[in-house]
Amino acid sequence: MRVMVIGSGGREHALAWKIAQSPLVTALFVAPGNGGTEAIATNVAVDITDHAAVIAAARAHEIDFVVVGPDAQVVAGLGDDVRAAGFTCFCPSKAAGQLEGSKSFTKALCDQFNIPTAAYGRFEDEASALAYLYVHGAPIVIKADGLAAGKGVTVAMSVEEAEEAIIDCFSGAFGASGAAVVIEEFMEGEEVSLFVLTDGTAVLPLTTAQDHKRAFDGDTGPNTGGMGAYSPAPVMSEEVYRRSMDEIVLPTVRGMAQRGTPYAGVLYAGLMLTEDGPKLVEYNARFGDPETQVMMMRMQSDIVPLLHAVATSTLAGHSVEWKDAFALTVILATRGYPGDYGKGSEIGGVDGLDSDTLTVFHAGTKRDGERLLANGGRVLNVTALGASVKEAQERAYHGVDQIDWPEGFARRDIGWREIAREQD
Repeated sequence: MRVMVIGSGGREHALAWKIAQSPLVTALFVAPGNGGTEAIATNVAVDITDHAAVIAAARAHEIDFVVVGPDAQVVAGLGDDVRAAGFTCFCPSKAAGQLEGSKSFTKALCDQFNIPTAAYGRFEDEASALAYLYVHGAPIVIKADGLAAGKGVTVAMSVEEAEEAIIDCFSGAFGASGAAVVIEEFMEGEEVSLFVLTDGTAVLPLTTAQDHKRAFDGDTGPNTGGMGAYSPAPVMSEEVYRRSMDEIVLPTVRGMAQRGTPYAGVLYAGLMLTEDGPKLVEYNARFGDPETQVMMMRMQSDIVPLLHAVATSTLAGHSVEWKDAFALTVILATRGYPGDYGKGSEIGGVDGLDSDTLTVFHAGTKRDGERLLANGGRVLNVTALGASVKEAQERAYHGVDQIDWPEGFARRDIGWREIAREQD
């Protein structure tokens, strides 16, 4: 089949890289793609916020199957429009995408179906939000209700920090996403990501991963879209995994169907492992970034039949196999990220780094003739396999150290929690 992946980030490069390995694929396109995807697919210059343009490109390239990557396109209903135009498409509906697009939608779902999550309040004006804060104190979590590219969440350890986050939201720092604010109790524990595929009825568990959201070593600095990840996450024991499925994921899939908004796609549950068991932090309605990069490195199975089965409501009976290895990815970002950063700096040493155990996924790059240029905040995902998290980490940082990019930076401690456990 002829496949088109929608998006331009590291997630989309990783998906395209895995899809390209399928014997079912006769031609692969990425719209708009980046400086890395053009090596494995045909980049299609299209504005993916223009749904009519995406559909026109799919027609022009005689596409059989569309795979939508980014959260903004899921929430905007690109999948609905592509399906309405007659294409098979892997993407939740706009209605189901509210699981990510609206924190309060998900909280209401949790209330209705007794899904364990943090206690919360939702506010549409600054004064009410601040009043709630002053009653509950800190630590506390402030979230813009809508999408904010991974930057709309503040884990405030002081009332002053929480005040600033609330004021930022209502002053327009996150645009329409901050027009409403969800304030949650601070949950103690370790966070882990659990991924499943579902066609609205059948559910196929994928794997686990742990992301590193803070910009700097030691989990310090501002929240980002993710500075690195590893998979699987051994902290997710069999018992915790069972409870996560039985108490959180399966009730969500059943509840969404019961509400008349069946969820068909990849469901990404961010979980907090508390003393009382796993609790839902948030849902994402798409593959994670950078978790996709480590998942694709580990996946043994052909991904195309799995994605196509989700899109055609035929997932029952499918299974997935994984390599007996850990994968770890390190994000190279432009200095200044997640704040203001420049574009256009040249990157050397990337081409030719890939091997059986190392792959560099591009996130924010573009080609200028023979030159590779930075074109975003998170720019490269150096991803490695290993028999342990430590071995995968060593291989990934060896790759990072081969790259010549003075304008870039990376955390040097991705995987630190699990490596500490491995060494105990």
